Order: sequence, then C-alpha cells, then structure tokens
Amino acid sequence: MPVDNSIYDTHASAWWAQDNFLHMLKTGLNPARFEYFRHILSLHALNPASLKVLDIGAGGGFLSEEFARLGCSVSGLDLSFASVKTASQHARSAQLSPNYLAGSAAALPFSESSFDLVLCCDVLEHLTDPQIAIAEAARVLKPGGLYLFDTINRSPRSYLETILIAQQLPPTRFFAPGTHAWRQFITPSELNASLNKHQLKLLELRGLQPGISPLQTALQIFRLKLGQINYAEFGRRLKFQTGPSLHNSYIGCALKR
Repeated sequence: MPVDNSIYDTHASAWWAQDNFLHMLKTGLNPARFEYFRHILSLHALNPASLKVLDIGAGGGFLSEEFARLGCSVSGLDLSFASVKTASQHARSAQLSPNYLAGSAAALPFSESSFDLVLCCDVLEHLTDPQIAIAEAARVLKPGGLYLFDTINRSPRSYLETILIAQQLPPTRFFAPGTHAWRQFITPSELNASLNKHQLKLLELRGLQPGISPLQTALQIFRLKLGQINYAEFGRRLKFQTGPSLHNSYIGCALKR
C-alpha cells in the first residue's frame, strides 16, 4: 500500500497540538536533527544571518521556525495547502517570518542557484519518485551549498519498528494508517547514487534513533496507548539522538559540486 499523504491535510490544523501524532516530530525528532544541522553549519563556518534556506516539506513549520530563530532567511514549501496555512499562522503568532507557500518538491517554484541550504526532512520516503525531488533540490542550490536531509532505510529493522510496531499492530501503533510505506523507504546506497547523479557529494550519514532502550521505548508506547502521556511527552521521552546505526532512520548532508 502506498503512502497516504492526504493525512497532512486531514491533520493539518493539529501540527502544534500536543495530543496529535504529528507533534511527536517536534518533541522527538526535531531536537536531535536540529542539533545535528547546527553542528554542520558550525563545521562549515556558516553565518546563519547570511543564509537563504529552503525547507522542502515544511509541514507545520517545525524546522523552518528553528532556522528562522537562528537568523536565516527561510522559505518553507509544502504540498499540503492546509499545512502551509497552519505553519503561516503559527509563525505569525511566534513573531517569526518564514515565507511559506504551497508547492511540489518535484517542481520547485524557484530559479537555479537560489539557496545556500536546502532542507529535506521526512519527505523523500513519502514520494513516488524521490529522484525528481533530489534533482530539483540540486537545481535550486548554489554551488557549494548544502543539502541537509533525513529519511528511512528500507531494512528488516525499519519494517519491524516503523511499519509493524508503529503503524500496523493495534496494541502498539501510534502513527496514522498510511503514514509510511516500507517499499518507499530508501537505502543509503540508493540515496548516495541519486545524490551523485545530481552533482551532490555525500559528506556524512548518521543514524537517528531513540536514546533509550527497546524495553524503555516499549514502556513509553504503552503509556501513550493508555493515555498516561500525550504525543508531545512521548516524543520527549524517546530522547532521539544521532548514532552509527543506519538500520532505520538516518540523517546526513551533501555538498553541491
């Protein structure tokens, strides 16, 4: 069964609601990946105030707002018009100024070499043809610009954890049905080949996983299912971090040649 991307319209108004499963991205994944991306900026001695950033698949604006707080000039794009509306409203309430618009990762409405950074998080595994999105990201990146991403490996472990446990089995599932499709996950070697094809040199890959044990993770899932904690607290308790294992989610950066 393919991914059902309509959930980002159905749940669009609840991106910032702490009892909605989408909010787990903010409290769970977002701290770890933003810390990693800040490390990359520091490693390359990049001044945030001088950077033009494109956030592809911006959703409710979690990453866009973080980069805006750093002083970057941020454009956020998402296929879901309803999610764009939610992101825009929240940014105004937070007195931040990302520029959001609705559009497709497969046909970015920007000219060549427009951005210093392109973010592509929680996106590639939702596309039927990620090659096109990577080509478009490379097109709008300036030479020497950075492509920052995360996605999910197509592996036995990701099938067990992300599909069976998190999405299919009634006692444990916490994603909406259709959130992910295992066949659309991307192996690191496949991703590297796509990056190379479009003049993007892979600099680094790191795993992105909970910082607690599988037993502790299971306990938090059952607390969530019993209503003892909400999705916001669930994400915090998972304590996501980067590490060496690429068997499930992974994060990285590539350089536009």
